[in-house]
Amino acid sequence: MFDNKIVLVTGGSRGIGKAVALEFAKANATVLINYTSSDDAANKAIEEMKSINQAGTFESFKFDVSNYQETENEVKNILDKYSKIDILVNNAGITRDSLFMRMKESQWDEVFDVNIKGIFNCTKSVIRSMVKNQYGKIISISSVVGEMGNPGQANYSSTKSAIYGFTKSLAKELGSKNINVNAISPGFIETDITDVLPDSIKTKYMEMIPLAKFGLPEDVAKSVLFLASDDSSYITGEVLKINGGLYT
Repeated sequence: MFDNKIVLVTGGSRGIGKAVALEFAKANATVLINYTSSDDAANKAIEEMKSINQAGTFESFKFDVSNYQETENEVKNILDKYSKIDILVNNAGITRDSLFMRMKESQWDEVFDVNIKGIFNCTKSVIRSMVKNQYGKIISISSVVGEMGNPGQANYSSTKSAIYGFTKSLAKELGSKNINVNAISPGFIETDITDVLPDSIKTKYMEMIPLAKFGLPEDVAKSVLFLASDDSSYITGEVLKINGGLYT
């Protein structure tokens, strides 16, 4: 399905990003993952992709998406080596949870630097190549808390809400260039981010989900592949909700 397609997944060594990378590997894409800290996690993700598709091409790139120059340089290296990036999955994200009255400026800034500036940096670095090729798929990972909010996550929720506006605006700018820009808004998915939620919060939201369970990273990953495929060629500026029926 994705033969000859080059995919860059940010935050691709763990959680949802890793699940996305593995699904693309199954679909015969050339998969490039970005990561920031753990070499071991990145190497493990590459090995898992190779175990799925021994003939595939997979590579990891270590850079901080919140640093524009670093991101631009690494994307240039990727383009020099692979000639193009067909699909960008803006997945990298962090949390720095705290009640707002206790939240430090650094906690606010760190989350915005990765979750929003990171999307700007990565998208800005690949966009000229996509425009030149008259083809591209940009998919950003938002969150249900961008709509409904969450105590202790004013910073994180704000960044995830901002992705809505970014996606819809960029879709209008790039539609004539044959570039689709969409987002996915997962509900509560079993990742290291939801693992740290207090049990009382988990129970509260579980009761609000009609399917009565948290989703899996693979549920999100398969939706990413749909938006990256030709099956979604007439969809742009959309935010696809993967939440088990949890609505605000």
